Amino acid sequence: MAKTSPPLGWLRTFESAGRNLSFTLAAEELRMTQSAVSQQIRSLESRLGCQLFLRKHRSVSLTDEGRRLLPDITQAISQLQSATAAFEQPEHADLLTVATSVSVAQWYLVPRLQQFMDLHPRARIRIMTTVWPDEFADVSADIQIRFGAKENQRHPEKALGRNRLILVASPQLFKKQKIAQLNINNINRFPLIQAVGTTDTWANCAGKFGLSGHQPPAINADSHGLAVDFAKAGAGVALTSELISLPALADGSLQRVHKKTLPAVNGYFMSITPHSPNPLAADFTDWLNAKVETLQAETA
Repeated sequence: MAKTSPPLGWLRTFESAGRNLSFTLAAEELRMTQSAVSQQIRSLESRLGCQLFLRKHRSVSLTDEGRRLLPDITQAISQLQSATAAFEQPEHADLLTVATSVSVAQWYLVPRLQQFMDLHPRARIRIMTTVWPDEFADVSADIQIRFGAKENQRHPEKALGRNRLILVASPQLFKKQKIAQLNINNINRFPLIQAVGTTDTWANCAGKFGLSGHQPPAINADSHGLAVDFAKAGAGVALTSELISLPALADGSLQRVHKKTLPAVNGYFMSITPHSPNPLAADFTDWLNAKVETLQAETA
């Protein structure tokens, strides 16, 4: 019985890791987790009966066997790609995968994504949402929109909008208490709302807004998007992200309680994943940045 060849996926993973001399870059290029790359390389080495990489603390290098194998595998994969290129359906290249925080999906993509689709009628989009930054570790996407501190971002990124904190509330709160305008002097008459999981809390920010002796927050939401939802429903005054508040400020369902803004420790950052082959990725990031800039101008 003829001996079968190793799975093509293992060989493709070896080629990428060998060309990049990095399991991390291979994982990004192939949209796999780094642990999956390591597992496939180990499986291939076991199948061939030889070691292909020398593992060091922060790097890898090819063994003599790996250097002999790499050119042939690279050539074979190139021939396979050339042979199948003419048969690929055009729309497959237009599948754009966006991994994003729930808040950005909720307040920006759901109401506006059709506008992008109208500009790119052949495009197909996959939206994957996360709440916490570490959930991006196992996500493969063309675009990532992450929430967190800038120094914790993995890829070269650009802040989406202005990373600032503001105080917002529904106009319904004014009517409920029969006051002309909600301001810092009467804010303690209302429940306070905040997003948890960050240091941008009422405890750390109230004094900077000029509020002393504030009550503990009545509502703790797991995202800025949810905090904005509560504020929009008239549940209280929210300390929240300016970016996520912009759509509700623009349509009048929220109002600023204070003109002052504070720089946020955590914000939203958008990046195109290195080695993403999708030409729509740049179009999407340009489109979303333009939408944010328009809302900023409308609510200035």
